[in-house]
Amino acid sequence: MKQIVKKVSRQLNNTRLTGLATWAVESGIHLQQIPAPTFFEDERAAAVAVAFKQLGLVNIEIDDAKNVYGLLKGINRAIPALMVCAHTDTVFPADTDLTIRREKDIIYGPGLGDNCMGVSGMLALAKWLHDEKIRPDCDICFVATSCEEGLGDLKGIRAAFQRLQKQVGMVINLEGLAFGHIYHAGIAVHRMHITAKAEGGHSWLHFGRPSATHAIMELGAQITRIHPPSTPRTTFNIGMINGGKAINAIATEAELWLDLRSEEQSSLDDIRKKVHNLIKLAERPGLSLTVEIVGSRPSGYISTRHPLVEGALQVLEQVNVRGSLETGSTDGNIPLQAGCPTVTIGITRGSNAHRLDEYIETAPVAAGLRQLIMLALSVTQYQREMHEKAAGD
Repeated sequence: MKQIVKKVSRQLNNTRLTGLATWAVESGIHLQQIPAPTFFEDERAAAVAVAFKQLGLVNIEIDDAKNVYGLLKGINRAIPALMVCAHTDTVFPADTDLTIRREKDIIYGPGLGDNCMGVSGMLALAKWLHDEKIRPDCDICFVATSCEEGLGDLKGIRAAFQRLQKQVGMVINLEGLAFGHIYHAGIAVHRMHITAKAEGGHSWLHFGRPSATHAIMELGAQITRIHPPSTPRTTFNIGMINGGKAINAIATEAELWLDLRSEEQSSLDDIRKKVHNLIKLAERPGLSLTVEIVGSRPSGYISTRHPLVEGALQVLEQVNVRGSLETGSTDGNIPLQAGCPTVTIGITRGSNAHRLDEYIETAPVAAGLRQLIMLALSVTQYQREMHEKAAGD
């Protein structure tokens, strides 16, 4: 892959990248101004579909999962395709103030980095290929996915990859704020909604009856005393607790939401079993606990010596960035779990994702786009070489 990357680097017209970076930032802001909470990405998906058409893609479609598809046909359509994807949904409610604020080369805006810059980076790749009249060696399937965040549980990429799996050879997934990082492994995630129910009663007259709120608090305290391993890294988080109706009433219902993660499925299974054992121990006459699984993300990885990973690192070297290898929970989990070579890369830097003061840095965008363009073209050429080699054998 190294020689392919060097060859592609020499062929790029770098003088136009500054203008493309400006276009990508403004496109990201345009998308950010369209509310797109998980499960409600309709309007933003429609805007992406319009952009796909303007950029010359074909076979444009929005599916039932609210994924947006566009195709750039390659020279040899028998070669396995490259899939480029980025999620459109955000963690912010539809009524969030999405006002943009600029300070020199920093732009503040909820959801701008995660993940409007990822989507606009994908659009910028399509624009570059369109404007430069470059036809790749193989098909490139562009997909703007839904339901990546939170309780979306990767619904979008699950549907998209199931649809495209047979024709795709590799996947490049985009996260707006991950420039300089290469995610080659997806961590396993398990999410639980635990509900306690009790008879309830008056806080004075019926003192001593089981309380759903007390039970959830006690269970939460027991969970926090679990000591997960540091290797493989394994974590837990009680993200939300709700319960009760009045200060002087014994609660009839309470709930907590638990997020479990691990770099290895076996370690995740171990901590999950410990939580279930604690739930069983918490039950007693007059008190019941139920568990609803609200998220399950599979793990998967490719070797750090895989040509796609090595190519991604070499591309970053070409833009004078030393890449770091990472594991995480992204849309990339799904193709990785299926054995499809996948990396997640970024377009720029920034911080405060999932916060109202989220921001991006504009200075790295040109390098981020150059990285993406080089990697996409290198992958299509690598796919062609592997196809020709297989045919020769």
